[in-house]
Amino acid sequence: MIQGSGRCHYHPERAGLGICVECRRVICRECTTQFEGINRCASCLGRRLKALEGPGERREWTVGNGMLALVGLFLVWGGIYLVASVVAS
Repeated sequence: MIQGSGRCHYHPERAGLGICVECRRVICRECTTQFEGINRCASCLGRRLKALEGPGERREWTVGNGMLALVGLFLVWGGIYLVASVVAS
């Protein structure tokens, strides 16, 4: 598909109606979706909506979180042991 040919990028047999403001591809009436008052193609609209959703759901306990918890536990235990040994002296 040659850009600027006046044919839809996704449907070369159809005449282009407009241009997607993000990817600058010619798109037909079926491919044109207005979002925030601006024409976008389906793939650019999908990327825009995904960006608006924000980050995905986080898992609470990953391997890194478990390791960090163990290191913290050992540091607390070591601090208590150190204080107890200084007080006992």
